[in-house]
Amino acid sequence: MKGQTKEEILAFINNWGDETFAKAMEIKFIDIDFENETLTATMPVLPRTHQPFGIMHGGASCVLAETLGSSLSNIFIDGDKYYGVGTNINSNHLRSKKDGIVTATARFIRKGKTMHVSEIEIRDEKGTLINHTTMTNNIINK
Repeated sequence: MKGQTKEEILAFINNWGDETFAKAMEIKFIDIDFENETLTATMPVLPRTHQPFGIMHGGASCVLAETLGSSLSNIFIDGDKYYGVGTNINSNHLRSKKDGIVTATARFIRKGKTMHVSEIEIRDEKGTLINHTTMTNNIINK
């Protein structure tokens, strides 16, 4: 995705694939910071993302985090030659959320040639940290 503008990349990743988990969860990519190598997205917290106690399911947080971590890797590699694929995720659910919107930002902890490690922070509308996730992606040949 090198050589494309922020707007072009956001449009591409927001429309990547026809029926994806990200679309089912209404994840929307809203910002890329090329200088700091971060990616930000939002996701609504709705009854379909709840667990039985009426709060956001931990799996919904993991879906948001993994979507961002994987997308971050794939934006910052040569997509003609490589794929970034998730191999490990560790997610800490710090606070509950019943409704509204969460915003997640992914950034690299380490960006190597064959492995990326990123951290993803999910926050509520007030900026309170809801979830902290680390994710590892292997960079493999196409």
